[in-house]
Amino acid sequence: MPRSRNKVASRRRRRKILKQAKGYWGKRKNVYKFAKNTIEKGMLYQYRDRKVRKREFRKLWITRINAAARQNGTTYSRLMGALGQKDIQINRKVLADLAVNDPETFTAIVEEAQS
Repeated sequence: MPRSRNKVASRRRRRKILKQAKGYWGKRKNVYKFAKNTIEKGMLYQYRDRKVRKREFRKLWITRINAAARQNGTTYSRLMGALGQKDIQINRKVLADLAVNDPETFTAIVEEAQS
């Protein structure tokens, strides 16, 4: 009995990879062998960087909070310690947003934490 090949499925699989490779330069976009390697590597970066993005944002929030805290005569670590002791539960994302967009409220929070 001859070997059965499923050309429809294999062509669909290759077309899917080539569709994902749109926008790449040179052979990476239209030669399956190169496109497949590029797409696999790109997906690894994509997976990794979804985690890295969270780290980057946390670093940004901490930097913004520290800058605003120093304008109010304290440091980031002292502010976060004081917030913890006073049991003021406000996350870094919101604090950073207040520091940038509403400095008066941020100042009020700092004063409440230090009192």
